[in-house]
Amino acid sequence: MEKHGIAVRLERFWQRVTEGMQLNELWSQFRRDANSSYRLYSKEVDSTRVAGIPQTKHFFGVARQFFWAIIEKLTPARRVLLLVALVLVLVPGGEWTLTTRSSQIKVFALDFHFFGGLLMFALLILEIADRVVMKRDLQIAKEIQEWLLPANPPEVPGIDLAFATRPANTVAGDYYDVFARPRLDSEAATFLIAIADVAGKSVPAAMLMATFQASLKTLSSTPGSLPELVSRMNRYACSNSQNGRRFTTAFIAEFDPASRRLTYVNAGHNNPILRRHLGLIERLEAGGMPLGVMEDAHYQSGEVMMETGDWLVAFTDGVVEAENSFQQEYGEERFLMMLHSGVMLSPEMLLNSILLDLDRFVGDAPQHDDVTCMLLRAV
Repeated sequence: MEKHGIAVRLERFWQRVTEGMQLNELWSQFRRDANSSYRLYSKEVDSTRVAGIPQTKHFFGVARQFFWAIIEKLTPARRVLLLVALVLVLVPGGEWTLTTRSSQIKVFALDFHFFGGLLMFALLILEIADRVVMKRDLQIAKEIQEWLLPANPPEVPGIDLAFATRPANTVAGDYYDVFARPRLDSEAATFLIAIADVAGKSVPAAMLMATFQASLKTLSSTPGSLPELVSRMNRYACSNSQNGRRFTTAFIAEFDPASRRLTYVNAGHNNPILRRHLGLIERLEAGGMPLGVMEDAHYQSGEVMMETGDWLVAFTDGVVEAENSFQQEYGEERFLMMLHSGVMLSPEMLLNSILLDLDRFVGDAPQHDDVTCMLLRAV
């Protein structure tokens, strides 16, 4: 009975540690974490071997760069703590003795390895505390961001639609939305369709995404054509883009259910795909440069008529540029094959099929960019 109780407690302990994950899942997660960490540190390492430099010297040079890339991520106090711990781990233990004329008396023995490990553990605790605080703040930011994005597609006359996003980190720089835009000269409203990608990832991109959402919702309520709306958004974006370093690519369209006319502006975004019901492919290219680059940038609009059975696919570059472990990109060709093969499905079902195919292609490779996709089918 006692052995059975110990086995049960060990099983509960293991379940708590692993959260029920299998060994292959744990190994896959470890590989993703290791790859992500390697990419973080290797950005600051130049591993190019200069001609004439011996292999051994090159190896130690790269190792030194990695060492500084790691240690410079810590605060100065923690750097000192790490260095002391490393010295204690590497230095062998010693014994201090007191010698007299008649005898040799041992005073004490000191195991430096134990104290080095203790300092390493203290450093780990400090880093975990920072991570917990950061994770809590990021979780709050994620909840706020989810509140800014639509949870479910709205009802749009003449169109079925579906959308989904997957952030590369806890928060994302991608944005999407579909909402009604009232018109002063008519009782019937048009619908704005927007998808955008802020340069960068994580918290800075998420903050700019929030300003993009606010400016779009505010400026869309004022009268004006779609190019005028985008121009006003660009001027606002230039005031928050750090001299063009934090630009935003965007595709903004306005759909009129009465005429089935889709007017659009492509501000430097991946060209959305319009698949006609007969299978022909059109690219929606008209527009201008990304928002936030040049304050007096000019934007032109394009126009298409949505016929029954037509598909409009808008996406961010995280979809087609997703890489597998062999650094091969998913690519637009495979993306188009999924679109052609799923035209008889509903937008929601086709979107799920595309995301599943993307998962199969990527495998265990870490996600390096936010993934957002929007599908619209004219009915």
